[in-house]
Amino acid sequence: MKHGGDLFQAMATYGGAEDDWLDLSTGINPHAYPVPASLPASSWTRLPAQTAHKCLLDAARAAYQVPEHLGLAAAPGTQVILPYLPALLPAGSVTIAGPTYSSHGDAWRVAGRQVSEISDIFREGPQSRIALIVSPNNPDGRWHEPQALLHLARDMQQRGGFLVVDEAFADVTPSRSLLPHLTEEPVLVLRSFGKFFGLAGLRLGFLAGPRHMTDALAQRLESWSVSGPALEIGALALRDLDWQAAMRKKLTQEMTALEDILKASGFDLRGGTSLYTLAEHPDAARLHQALARRHIWVRAFDYAPTWLRFGLPGSPEALARLRQALKEAKASHAEAEPC
Repeated sequence: MKHGGDLFQAMATYGGAEDDWLDLSTGINPHAYPVPASLPASSWTRLPAQTAHKCLLDAARAAYQVPEHLGLAAAPGTQVILPYLPALLPAGSVTIAGPTYSSHGDAWRVAGRQVSEISDIFREGPQSRIALIVSPNNPDGRWHEPQALLHLARDMQQRGGFLVVDEAFADVTPSRSLLPHLTEEPVLVLRSFGKFFGLAGLRLGFLAGPRHMTDALAQRLESWSVSGPALEIGALALRDLDWQAAMRKKLTQEMTALEDILKASGFDLRGGTSLYTLAEHPDAARLHQALARRHIWVRAFDYAPTWLRFGLPGSPEALARLRQALKEAKASHAEAEPC
């Protein structure tokens, strides 16, 4: 699976309608921010207004604690921003801390850049002009402390390079974000709206960094790149600090319950966030198929056949369904083994 969330592959192989499936393959919050029953009619009928765009950026700047000296640009999802990064940043090769979200490497390769992936970017050091880190990392949830990232950014600065940090899942623990610590370091930070707020279909993301770079991105995206409804809902949700605080507690509690079930089913937990957990099992490939036959879809990895990533089921009933499916899969395997 290149990405989670696309059930067509699962349905084509294992049947069933979309509503039959429990999709745990993404890291998207199953408890979406409550979209207002009615938005201003103008958000649907008029071209997006600059005043609404500014309100969104102001709300994002406050929510993400973006220092005033940095620029901030909005886009229809962070995925849209990735192909623009090679044009914004210096020429040269790219080092990515991996394994991680594969679209980062894909975007740089399409742009003709040489890409290398290393597991410990701090110990080995990037031999390139561009370093890229996802924090918390997808799929293992590994965090990189702000001071370590700042040190790496200053190393990149000495070679005329740049550090890119993808904080797509940082909303679950905003105190660990790099953004509030930035001064004049050569750093770009990506932030995703849809994952934590559970509104991935809204398509909204941000790039923070030196103003000339965020302005250049905004010019490339041109006018009206973010829809009117996304401007309205994004600003409303980013300002709703009470909802955000309550949701972080809820997600933590639900992830604890999910991890307890996985451990009881024989998985070793390798890490994660409160939106997804990476679990290891020697029989992961068979379990992936067994769950799929029961119309439960989880994230598998070509490069790590013993790994499965589980998103939150989202309800006690869905959690119980997963527990029962794992129990049945284990029982069926035991029956199939020769004496």
